[in-house]
Amino acid sequence: MGGLQARPLIAGSRPPNAPQPIYYSNTLMPDRSATHLVLIPSYNPGPKVYETVAEALRQWAPVWVVVDGSTDGTAEGLADMARRNADLTVITEACNRGKGAAVLLGLERARAEGYTHVLCMDSDGQHPAGLIPTFMEASRSKPDAMILGAPVFASDAPRVRVYGRRLSNACVNLETCGRHIGDSLFGFRVYPVEPLFRIMAARRSMRRFDFDPEAAVRLVWDGVPAFNIDAPVRYPGKADGGVSHFRYVRDNVLLTRMHIRLILGLLYRLPRILCRGVRTRSCRR
Repeated sequence: MGGLQARPLIAGSRPPNAPQPIYYSNTLMPDRSATHLVLIPSYNPGPKVYETVAEALRQWAPVWVVVDGSTDGTAEGLADMARRNADLTVITEACNRGKGAAVLLGLERARAEGYTHVLCMDSDGQHPAGLIPTFMEASRSKPDAMILGAPVFASDAPRVRVYGRRLSNACVNLETCGRHIGDSLFGFRVYPVEPLFRIMAARRSMRRFDFDPEAAVRLVWDGVPAFNIDAPVRYPGKADGGVSHFRYVRDNVLLTRMHIRLILGLLYRLPRILCRGVRTRSCRR
């Protein structure tokens, strides 16, 4: 295994006075993928993150974790994991900037190192690490597409989460003219790096809880096809180490503003989107 490394951030999307993140990684292992990586944004997830990362490492290499200003001690624990595992890279931010910002930081470095696709998953144990190879294989067979998880909820899923996302899904269905986004909020997805990085770098939105739905909509607008694969969802309780940072009022206000912005954006792009849909149907025939 290689030793601990600390390197400065690639110039790009960061505020000019923001503290530089710290990278912890080991030397490259020859059997890990050179094109696809697992990217896990993490903010105060508690000890559950260690289990999540370990499960991901059993399924794929490399795995990158972006610690988004965590203050619960997990940054140090993850850095220690990276010292002992050559397939794990940990990028530590000094302050919390939001899930989307953490993903963008990972995209920036992945792009610089030649990776073409990232599978994003949450750090809190909700997403099925066992399906990582299935999603990666689907991405390899459809490299121009985004591979979206379609959540399968267990009976213990919080009703407010299940019903609330139906409204968001209806809005996204409208904003994409029904372009097959199975679920707007489920973050277990494989993205092609280049189009997502280009879209995010061009705007200030998509930095927090609005990342997942806006990423799917704007990628569809950009001509990236979507493919959905069923994936079970877990909601670990507090007794099992589950942590949620969703704030009902704050985050629903953020999502409402986002959907208004996207609906207005749809009106401007509607002729082009409809024209692309006609061409797509013609090609399939």
